[in-house]
Amino acid sequence: MEVKLHYRTDLTDKQWQIIKKWIPEQKKDPKQICRRRIINAILYLVRTGCQWRNLPLSFPKWKTVYNVFWHWRNDGIWQKIHDALNRLVRKKQGKKPTPSVGIIDSQSVKTTESGGDHGYDKAKNVNGCKRHIVVDTLGLIMVIVIHTADIQDQDGAKLTIQLLVERFARLKVIFGDSAYGRCGLPDWVKQCFGWILQTVLSPVGVKGFVILPKRWIVERTFAWIAKYRRHSKDYERNTESSKAMIHIAMTARMLKKLEKQNLTG
Repeated sequence: MEVKLHYRTDLTDKQWQIIKKWIPEQKKDPKQICRRRIINAILYLVRTGCQWRNLPLSFPKWKTVYNVFWHWRNDGIWQKIHDALNRLVRKKQGKKPTPSVGIIDSQSVKTTESGGDHGYDKAKNVNGCKRHIVVDTLGLIMVIVIHTADIQDQDGAKLTIQLLVERFARLKVIFGDSAYGRCGLPDWVKQCFGWILQTVLSPVGVKGFVILPKRWIVERTFAWIAKYRRHSKDYERNTESSKAMIHIAMTARMLKKLEKQNLTG
């Protein structure tokens, strides 16, 4: 039986069939709220950028929704779902489950008054945090690190790259902009992990916007994330919540892609 959709962000029946296998089992209690309704509320919040307390009344109570978000964040459920869908998308594109090439970049964003730790990025004139990500050649996120914006890219890159070691054994090359070629970072990556950190430079003498090989892929991923208004600033009080919100946004995007490809398992 198909479920009626109330909002454009709601999970369709096909999307629910794809994702439900990774949803924790509920206790057999008549008071338990359907997990699909909970996820729909969270997807609505991430896409529209509304406050928890301002979730429409058609959803379960906001405290119930937030508690599920919080517990799943702490238990790593959001990342588990995200990573599983990541592998499915790669499989559908004819690629191996894990990539051999990554692209790294960062994005400085403002934090709100109630936000968590923040610092000032002089280069971007932003007082807030910095999102550091590595993506594959499809633009799918491999790892995320959230840190204060005053941390330099080469230092933030070390925090980020270290997370790749145990999960991406096939990795060979990481592409990045000129910021990642400083302070001996490429040598550090080679000595510690055996990978090549290759910088992609802008053409000499060319003015204006230029599409650069590989780098445009990670920039497109940031554009995908920006479509979810919860990410217009960093509204979260800690970095784990910020990471979970990005995983949720990318999960929503991958579900739409998988649904179009008619993949349900």
